[in-house]
Amino acid sequence: MTWVLVRKLLRDIFLAWAVVGVLAFLFQILWSRITMRVTQQILAALGAQGLSPQRIMQILLNQDQQGQSREMMGQMVQAIIGGDNISFERANDLMSISYVHPLVLTILSIWAIGRAANAIAGEIDRGTMELLLAQPIRRAQVIFAHLCVDAIVIPTLCAAMWIGTYCGTWWMGSQDAAGIQKVEPWRFVPALLCVSLLTFAVSGVTMAISSLGRSQARVWGYAITLFLVMFLINVFGQIWPDSLEWARPLTIYYHYQPQALIKAEPWHSASGVWFHLGVLAGVGLAGYGVALTIFCQRDLPAPL
Repeated sequence: MTWVLVRKLLRDIFLAWAVVGVLAFLFQILWSRITMRVTQQILAALGAQGLSPQRIMQILLNQDQQGQSREMMGQMVQAIIGGDNISFERANDLMSISYVHPLVLTILSIWAIGRAANAIAGEIDRGTMELLLAQPIRRAQVIFAHLCVDAIVIPTLCAAMWIGTYCGTWWMGSQDAAGIQKVEPWRFVPALLCVSLLTFAVSGVTMAISSLGRSQARVWGYAITLFLVMFLINVFGQIWPDSLEWARPLTIYYHYQPQALIKAEPWHSASGVWFHLGVLAGVGLAGYGVALTIFCQRDLPAPL
């Protein structure tokens, strides 16, 4: 019966699933174009005028000679693209920004929030949970079915991202670029672990919130507020480390570090990689555990 429910859930989300996969794929194509333009054309043209890549980055981010941005906007951009370890003249570094770009995080987070909010609170809100539980299925099987859906859908979204990275860099000629560092798509495969576990963590936390509520709209509001606050704490914690650095490890975005896996060789030698991946996986599993406990014990309210 669980597999029947899984297939039913996959059919219900198929259109949104496909749209998110296509968006993830197309964004990687777009960023491949940006990477090619910057590394092969813009930097080459500015280099012909005597500007080094380091000086160009200092101008763009309004940095001082020590590489620190003097304005808040420059500091924020630097924090969002991966800190001071990212160099525009390295194609791999520039391409890796597409894995931490706010638009990518927004697409994945909204997908996870929407699906998880609909899982319990949405069914109660529409009055279909009673019909579902009238079938020969236990409440624990409902939670397990949604876990199986995540196990199927999330890897496919990650695969769409990487295929976009591969196809985009191949199409733009960045994989075999002459005279500059080329993009190595296979170095991006380990970063998909971060992408998948971040999406799973967002889904797990939202499942826990969904198990407590009966209104899908309220679950959306609580979840979006929570993750937006986490994102801002992580960004501002890099801008004002003396004040907010202590709070960054409390956010899931602090533990989302795909660029460290892309840059490290071998990838598993990246500092703290297993700890950060473990935190993301633990948050997702804990969220599903809370959802299982609460959903199996609560009384279902009558639909409004």
